[in-house]
Amino acid sequence: MSDFLGAGWAFPPQTNGRGGIALVPGHDDISQAIYIILSTPVGQRVMRPTFGSKLHTLVFAPANPDTFGLAELYVMDALGFWEPRIDVLDVTARTDAEKPERLNIAIRYRVKSTHDERSLVYPFYQIPGE
Repeated sequence: MSDFLGAGWAFPPQTNGRGGIALVPGHDDISQAIYIILSTPVGQRVMRPTFGSKLHTLVFAPANPDTFGLAELYVMDALGFWEPRIDVLDVTARTDAEKPERLNIAIRYRVKSTHDERSLVYPFYQIPGE
């Protein structure tokens, strides 16, 4: 299956046992790409200022349904634009019961080349209200 998906640089960049660039195969590469997209604020990359997501704008937002909806929208927009290897099927954002400062963003997606459905939870941390 990884033949269809290929491989990409490991993140953070590192070397392999032979001194070359370490690569991650298939689904791991896609998962790492999702984390990179969501953790990069739009405007942070000088040579590609539109890369990333708007999630960082919610750091000081209250943990309420409006914020959850915006987080879901920002994730769908960013992944729909920047990760062409997947179709986003569903995004759900909810506060973590044990850590109220953490917003768990559950992402369900389908890998286009293999039709394999996958999911991951992206933890997004907010500054709790005073």
